[in-house]
Amino acid sequence: MSQAGDAPPVAVRHDLAHVPLAPPSRTSGVLEVFRRRYLLRLMVRREIQARYAGTAFGLLWSYINPLTRFLTFYFVFGLLLGRGLGLENFAIHLFAGMVLVNYFTETVTSGTRSLLSNKGVIGKMALPREMFPVASMLVSLWHAVPQFIILVIACLVTGWWGDGPMWVPDAVGMGAALLGLMLMMVYGTAFGLMFSCVNVIFRDFQRIVQTFINMVPFTAPMMYPFHIVADGTRIPSSWLSVYLANPVAEAVMLIQRGFWYPTCAPNCAVDPATGAALPEFASDLYPRGFIMLGIGLALLVLGQWVFARLEKTVPERL
Repeated sequence: MSQAGDAPPVAVRHDLAHVPLAPPSRTSGVLEVFRRRYLLRLMVRREIQARYAGTAFGLLWSYINPLTRFLTFYFVFGLLLGRGLGLENFAIHLFAGMVLVNYFTETVTSGTRSLLSNKGVIGKMALPREMFPVASMLVSLWHAVPQFIILVIACLVTGWWGDGPMWVPDAVGMGAALLGLMLMMVYGTAFGLMFSCVNVIFRDFQRIVQTFINMVPFTAPMMYPFHIVADGTRIPSSWLSVYLANPVAEAVMLIQRGFWYPTCAPNCAVDPATGAALPEFASDLYPRGFIMLGIGLALLVLGQWVFARLEKTVPERL
């Protein structure tokens, strides 16, 4: 029983009329994707199974392809060209860089196509559309794991059979390799987010992306040593800073520091004519790597902003 002067009781509303309406697919961006980890796992598993559907060897192809690629590198580049360029264990030098380059190019390419490839799912389910570029990045990472395993085995075998030191992972080198992988994850996801929506609006965009992707392996020091870029004789010295601004080149040198460099340290690159030691990497390799990681995170935020602005037009254009 209420006393005089008490405020009248407020009626409790059990209906949802006062709740503001919001589309079920509205999200807070990439962070929302990782909050729905179960759905993300389903998407990744679905893409992996779809890639190997109907094949006799299944996931074994993830090991067969990089193994044959490494053996080709070893016999062609390691035995025929490596010594002429003054590099020890040139096959490891090349394959280490190729692991990250393949991962980055596959992430960007599959991320660009991700919305079009999943238009049936988008039309039937209300889920964060960022799920598809992120899932493409994780599927590409899954396919990179066998390449890392083969790279580790190749480094160990080189130490056992070669004349150089036994490959022993060190904390600095593994940290450098991890930083290189993070660079490719961040930049690949950022480009995948931006390009996926643009590709829905302009269908030829994926072919434009593929054209530039074909150039990426030649912009990083893996098929050639870093010192031929840094000596100033083949390209002007003023262009070196532009070359080093490429995050792929930075990531390649970081992973080479973790895997290739310990197999031949301290002199992995020597002048064939004079025997003098040549620089294997950029002098400011580590600070530049962290700076590029910060730029990549800013690019990821920009990619999320572009995606949020363009995704509203996606359903009607699919």
